[in-house]
Amino acid sequence: MALNVKEEGGFKYVDEGSGQVLMLLHGLFGALSNWEGVVNRFSRHFRVVIPMLPIYEMPIKEAGLEGLQKFVEDFVNLKKLDRMVIMGNSLGGHVALLYTLHNGTKVDKLILTGSSGLFENAMGGSYPRRGSYDYIRERVAYTFYDPAVASKELVDEVFETTKSIPKCMRIVAIAKSAQRNNLANDLPNIKVPTLLVWGLNDTITPPMVAYEFNRLIPNTELRFIDRCCHAPMMEHPEVFNEVVEQFLTRNAA
Repeated sequence: MALNVKEEGGFKYVDEGSGQVLMLLHGLFGALSNWEGVVNRFSRHFRVVIPMLPIYEMPIKEAGLEGLQKFVEDFVNLKKLDRMVIMGNSLGGHVALLYTLHNGTKVDKLILTGSSGLFENAMGGSYPRRGSYDYIRERVAYTFYDPAVASKELVDEVFETTKSIPKCMRIVAIAKSAQRNNLANDLPNIKVPTLLVWGLNDTITPPMVAYEFNRLIPNTELRFIDRCCHAPMMEHPEVFNEVVEQFLTRNAA
């Protein structure tokens, strides 16, 4: 299904289905297409909401985790969301963790996949290099176990983004903010049921990161998907969605 982007109060977002809110938070180079499989599956029984994080537009002085956390808080307040299940991939998982730590009463469950917050290799070990299509194609492919998942459309989108100097400046600022913002000491304060879905072949947030999240967050369930790298919901959408549905069913209110 084509996702319909709405605008209200300076926010761009997707809002599909009805029921308990399932809010999806994308990563540093995330796009709506990353979540199509999740929206198609869960908008039947949930109200699936995806705020478009202002990674490329936010003022450079605010380009960091705190600015993104405040953005999500403002969006949630505008839409009057509550009892949310929050799902975050990569940087979006990091933002989900920060939001939950500061707004725990609004969060019912947490789902993290390839989340930063403890350790990550930015862009697979380096920051974006402007002007080299081959380099960007290689780095995007590095995100997936099967490089074929890195479609030309996806590579083109990232390449266009990295051609912009202001956008690159924000990407680097946010990536550095994520690397500085280690949550190891705070994770024991997350009390909601938490699902960790990890690619067994993740090269950006390796399996050891998932094990550490599992150790530090009190009420967790850890599931690995084989032949899968940093974006399980894109590489193995059916398996990913099945794992998520089982978790939500077991932890139903």
